[in-house]
Amino acid sequence: MNTILIILIVLMAIGALVSLIRGIVTFLQTTEAELKSGATGPSLSSQKQNKMMFARVGFQAAAVLLCVLFMAMAR
Repeated sequence: MNTILIILIVLMAIGALVSLIRGIVTFLQTTEAELKSGATGPSLSSQKQNKMMFARVGFQAAAVLLCVLFMAMAR
């Protein structure tokens, strides 16, 4: 059971890292014209950045919960 938890923790950490990288890449691809467009509402890149942030937070929360479960089982 411990092996499964460790694998899940590693997978959640990798998911958080991938979400972070995708969010940063989207941020870097945002153009000045897009920022100054004056369009109402959030842009597509802003929506994707927000989606990646929430995914990262979700992966991190899952990893923390799995770590807590792992530590509780190790006692």
